[in-house]
Amino acid sequence: MDRLNPFKIAQEQLDRAAELLGLDEATHSILREPRMEYHFTIPVRMDSGETKVFKGFRVQYNNARGPCKGGLRFHPEETIDTVRALAAWMTWKTAVVDIPLGGGKGGIICNPKEMSQSELERVSRGYIRQVGRFLGVTKDVPAPDVYTTPQIMAWMMDEYEIIMGEKHPGVITGKPIQLGGSQGRGDATARGGIYTVREACKLLGSNPAKATYAIQGFGNAGQFAATLHHDVLGGGTLVAVSDSRGGIYNKDGLNPHKLIDWKLKNKQVKGFPDAKKDITNEELLELPVDVLYPAALENVITKDNAGKIKAKISCELANGPTTPEADKILSKNGVFVIPDFLANAGGVTVSYFEQVQNTYNFYWTLEDVQHMLDQKMTNAFKAVYEMHKEKNVDMRTAAYLVAIQRVVDAMKLRGWV
Repeated sequence: MDRLNPFKIAQEQLDRAAELLGLDEATHSILREPRMEYHFTIPVRMDSGETKVFKGFRVQYNNARGPCKGGLRFHPEETIDTVRALAAWMTWKTAVVDIPLGGGKGGIICNPKEMSQSELERVSRGYIRQVGRFLGVTKDVPAPDVYTTPQIMAWMMDEYEIIMGEKHPGVITGKPIQLGGSQGRGDATARGGIYTVREACKLLGSNPAKATYAIQGFGNAGQFAATLHHDVLGGGTLVAVSDSRGGIYNKDGLNPHKLIDWKLKNKQVKGFPDAKKDITNEELLELPVDVLYPAALENVITKDNAGKIKAKISCELANGPTTPEADKILSKNGVFVIPDFLANAGGVTVSYFEQVQNTYNFYWTLEDVQHMLDQKMTNAFKAVYEMHKEKNVDMRTAAYLVAIQRVVDAMKLRGWV
């Protein structure tokens, strides 16, 4: 399964862009590997009284453009290669939206669904005790990701401040509003993606208000995409949604607000009263919709199913949902892919806004945050689309070319190569 190793995929995507950019060997070599990574164990006293040892990671991929930035994932199947890949993608993500940060990522191998709140708190604080000396607004700033929440970020920030003996709200983003979180952070990942869909529809001459759309993955980003496509783009028909337990379909449309209420109450989308039939995650990906939102985990669109994708636009709210082989098939078949590190960059953009607000202790309105996010995402989309046309490459390669060139410029100016 080496081909589906996410870090190998990240390196393969980089290699293609490096060849097109004509990068020298030293520059290419630096970009292929993390600058720093940390592996550690976290002993935690569980509610039962036993001590369990968890394994944690933090990868700081590249900080040529600024301090590292990237989420923390709590997942039972977390791997260092996943963390490395996501740290690399964060490097390109911050560069493609042109914010002065580098890329990082972290994770703990654990199953939060099987842990109490007090156990989660002890794991969270233990993580900071192990890695805190490598964090800070001038070093590396974590944020939420898979199965981590604003509450977990609050515990981590508090532990860091206890260690440092002073206030450092900007060391962690994605915090509750009451502790220095930013307005607009909750829906930022999906909202940024919605802005790029709007721009793509303009170019393709389609009306997003009349579009059909399907969402694979109904966590935070997927739920917000369900409502924001309708609310921000002026309409649209949500025909299918799936989560880890399966999916539902109704060609006449599913009410996104009612569906979210159902999901939060029942922990799954299956059984929703307005659904006409159940479908699998795989079937959802192959529906003939105008916009597909892959919003779950990595490697769901592969060479085996890419030829069956009928969506006109694929807006990748998940990280790494499409393999390199699948990319070639989608491009050949005319599917307009908005690549992950552009499509889902709204989250890190508003996290950056949060960091800025924390640093000078002045906070912006929701309207200000959303306006600036719109500007950042629109400008990033246009830069990638112009590269796509200029170099006659697919949108993912174009996004890599824009982002990597910006990182390379910073590395060369610093004298690293």
